[in-house]
Amino acid sequence: MTSTDGLRLLPFRGLRYAPDRVSSLTAVTSPPYDVVVRPDGVRHLETADPYNIVRLILPHAADPATRHRQAADTLTRWRAEGVLTQDDRPALYVYEQRSGEVLQRGLIGALRLDGPVLPHEGVIPEVVEDRAALMRAAAANFEPLLLSYRGQGIATGATAVIERTVLGDPLLSTTTEDGFAHRLWAVTDPADLAAVNDDLSHRQALIADGHHRWATYQRLYEQLPDATSSSPWASGLVLLVDTARYPLQVRAIHRVLPHLPPAKALAGLSGAFRVRALSGGLSTALETLERTPGNAFVLTGGPDTFHLLDRPDPELLDRTIRKDRPDTWRQLDATVLHATLLDSVWHIPDRPSDISYLHHTEAAVEQAARHGGTAVLMRATSEEAVRQLALQGVTMPRKSTSFGPKPATGLVLRTLEDDRP
Repeated sequence: MTSTDGLRLLPFRGLRYAPDRVSSLTAVTSPPYDVVVRPDGVRHLETADPYNIVRLILPHAADPATRHRQAADTLTRWRAEGVLTQDDRPALYVYEQRSGEVLQRGLIGALRLDGPVLPHEGVIPEVVEDRAALMRAAAANFEPLLLSYRGQGIATGATAVIERTVLGDPLLSTTTEDGFAHRLWAVTDPADLAAVNDDLSHRQALIADGHHRWATYQRLYEQLPDATSSSPWASGLVLLVDTARYPLQVRAIHRVLPHLPPAKALAGLSGAFRVRALSGGLSTALETLERTPGNAFVLTGGPDTFHLLDRPDPELLDRTIRKDRPDTWRQLDATVLHATLLDSVWHIPDRPSDISYLHHTEAAVEQAARHGGTAVLMRATSEEAVRQLALQGVTMPRKSTSFGPKPATGLVLRTLEDDRP
């Protein structure tokens, strides 16, 4: 699809839970599919309410085709039963998340795929194929990905529409288990929609979270035999946030190597890094990691033993890290981890069965202990560093950084067949 100069966020008729058909909105929502810890997290969500959205985003069956068909059939059944109902009018949705001093507001809509959207990470082809098969079977976008853009930081254009809309009564409000309060409003006024369109028409977006979903949208559109720019498949569900107004939180994504025991991981270093045992618990280890200069990681196989890796051998770095990238990229912790440690020192295959990516530190430590493997605890990369590399067309190693707060899944869905012009 040919790129355009700006973003175009299209209204759609949202599909939402009927409050009187579920135990609570909290009980039917979920974190994004790639944040849910499997299988324990899936089981927890499934037992929260029989209509929890996890049954659509992470169905489980013996084979992929059965899983995807199961999700599609479940969606059809829930609509027929009135559990999910469609809004009468196309809308953009103002979405607010609040917890303590953290406040994030943005717009949920169907973003045209031909706009200037900057990725900053690579994707795993197998994950894209699985997500594409699920979306194709269900003809739905179940969860918005998170995009950021740099507005003026003041209440003009799209931001003015958001600030004005939140003064009214929301369509829904709920508080999820992580303590975040969520509210949603519909924007249907033609003047407001025009103001948003005009403001975004000269903006570009950075993918903060959801590279696989964006790649999935693109893959599905490319695979259409008669794709046109007016097709609902020419756009995808997103949450768009002006980070000049509402800065994102940035956190690390940790690695778990289930088939690499900690003793073997440490023995394999043989001078490649300085290795120091750390006293104290997890919080102390993370504090030490944060204040360590240069490239550094914490290795652990469970809640009682932590080692700090720092001061990598300069000759090893020079030999293992590609030289055709900017220095900023070459010095990233994620670059050093993948190119030097995983590829060259430990020889870990780049496969989902050999490397797991976990957003929550405690979950990473627990999973490593359960498998007898090693967790590599990471630090976050700043949003500005990510943006500058993306502007240069340089992608970071996948799962380098986690932006948030992430939108809750299940508050508003988009069905493709009902979204035709």
